[in-house]
Amino acid sequence: MAAPMTELLCYRGITASPTLSKTLSLLSFPFQIPKSLSSPIPRAPPLSLHTCLPSLPRFLSRLSTKDFNISITDDQEEDGEEEEEEEVGELVDESDGGDDLLTVDADDLEEDARYVVQEFSSTLSSQLRIEDEKDDQEKVSRKQRRQKSTVKSIPDHLLPRVAIVGRPNVGKSALFNRLVSGNNAIVVDEPGVTRDRLYGRSFWGDHEFMVVDTGGVLTVSKCQASVMEELAISTTIGMDGIPLASREAAVARMPSMIEKQATAAVEESSVIIFLVDGKAGLTAADEEISDWLRKNYSDKYIILAVNKCESPRKGIMQASEFWSLGFSPLPISAISGTGTGELLDLVCSGLKNIEDPEDFAEQEDYVPAIAIVGRPNVGKSSILNALVGEDRTIVSPVSGTTRDAIDIEFIGPDGQKFQLIDTAGIRRRAVVASSGSMTEALSVNRAFRAIRRSDVVALVIEALACITEQDCKIAERIEREGKGCLIVVNKWDTIPNKNQQTATYYEQDVREKLRVLGWAPIVYSTAIAGQSVDKIIIAASTVEKERSRRLSTSVVNQVVQEALAFKSPPRTRGGKRGRIYYCTQAAIRPPTFVFFVNDAKLFPETYRRYMEKQLRSDAGFLGTPIRLLWSNRRKTEKEEGRAATRTQANLVPRDRKLELAT
Repeated sequence: MAAPMTELLCYRGITASPTLSKTLSLLSFPFQIPKSLSSPIPRAPPLSLHTCLPSLPRFLSRLSTKDFNISITDDQEEDGEEEEEEEVGELVDESDGGDDLLTVDADDLEEDARYVVQEFSSTLSSQLRIEDEKDDQEKVSRKQRRQKSTVKSIPDHLLPRVAIVGRPNVGKSALFNRLVSGNNAIVVDEPGVTRDRLYGRSFWGDHEFMVVDTGGVLTVSKCQASVMEELAISTTIGMDGIPLASREAAVARMPSMIEKQATAAVEESSVIIFLVDGKAGLTAADEEISDWLRKNYSDKYIILAVNKCESPRKGIMQASEFWSLGFSPLPISAISGTGTGELLDLVCSGLKNIEDPEDFAEQEDYVPAIAIVGRPNVGKSSILNALVGEDRTIVSPVSGTTRDAIDIEFIGPDGQKFQLIDTAGIRRRAVVASSGSMTEALSVNRAFRAIRRSDVVALVIEALACITEQDCKIAERIEREGKGCLIVVNKWDTIPNKNQQTATYYEQDVREKLRVLGWAPIVYSTAIAGQSVDKIIIAASTVEKERSRRLSTSVVNQVVQEALAFKSPPRTRGGKRGRIYYCTQAAIRPPTFVFFVNDAKLFPETYRRYMEKQLRSDAGFLGTPIRLLWSNRRKTEKEEGRAATRTQANLVPRDRKLELAT
């Protein structure tokens, strides 16, 4: 095997020493000598081994294991670039240094770009996976498929409402999840978890309606201490910095605020599901709620549902105890689904059919969702109430007032529809774990889910607190999820001695601390007074338009060409330099660009940030992250054939080339 190696060295005029010859004899390469080398090879002008030893390792590294792919020419570039770059070099215009982009195989590259985006999306989803129940996802998908085929699309505000009321811990949220075929409400075996009104679409047969989950209705006969104990309202967790008098007043108002939300749900509903606990039996609270419903809402259709009746035989006996309430009891089980079909039949019998549902068909299926996130007590619920113009959620100094993710349909000033999502305050993971509250852990999980299913995220910070470590963690999550974002500085009225330069200095501080969201616009508001709240929707609408914008391939390549002309990719120590052959925008929401290059490893992180900065400065994309994916361009069969032809041509000696040419 040493003979071919020695013959090749002799071709270049290299005289191998005995030690080198012995070393070459030990090498074992599974290749065959091309036919062009089988004939006598004329010797080139003699060269000394001392001169050629520095380039010998690089020469040996070019030996291919298949076709003996060697490229040795006298006019090789002195910058040390590899032959691999020269093989694909015909895609690049060499007249001006080889940095200009040319359009080559656009259709194939566009298809490759879509494949690269799919690979990146699947990888990112696995990294950011949130623990969801597969059964719930399957139920939602089945429901959506059935709904598309059987039910007309009607806006939420035109659908009839069905309210679920009852005392705490009777299973209202579990029944709500069963009826809407999802996992929207938090279900924990402790009272007082649900506080705000929670809406969800449901259908049965040809009827579609909105189900409203409410908090537990309490009786006025109970003392304040027992109410606080039953609702598990804490006076210490998350209440630091709040005066004791304000703390006690806020806690005292909490039961009445929960009942106010339940009362509002009952008043706007045409059917009321009065839910009781079949295992616990009849209680005084159930009797008082039934009296309250008969006296004030006798004009509405009321259904008495006895929950937690898993066994049909025992359920009849459990339900018989509730005949004294004046309604016909129906045994059901929200967990197993027993009796829910009969319950939905009764619900639909009390609903009125909507006339001409074709007139209500929505023109656009896509409705952007805006999630309002942030730390506890920064004013998220106040912002939502100020936007919709009503007390849709409870606003209280009590930390963790909002627990579920509250979805509300909202129409902006320009007539565009949005889905507003109010979320629970996100505290540090260690703090949530140390508190030992399963409810808070689920609330934080729902907040992260809201970020994932949203299009634009409004990150709310408190003006006096400015940027905290937890805000940075939330910002990193938003950027990794690829969501549009705007920073809302709430409680701006609490900043003392404001002048014209205050906002400028404040923005500089925010940009310095939240570098990961350096592209996000900043809005200053005072939600409790309703000041500048409309600017939030205007900014969110602008961000959504930027997030959905698509650039043509010619514009993208022009921007990249200008960036390359201003600053070329750096060279490595071995003399290699990255080359960009083609660039295209492969996706929107967020805008995703795929760069086809010779080797992605040759583009350091600093140069990738430079390219992102150039795209933003030339093309915009305010308020949205942009993805830059770098992919090694795959060679086509035609290019591989041309490369093989050049390889064979390089193997023919120069003298023989001249003979063939003549």
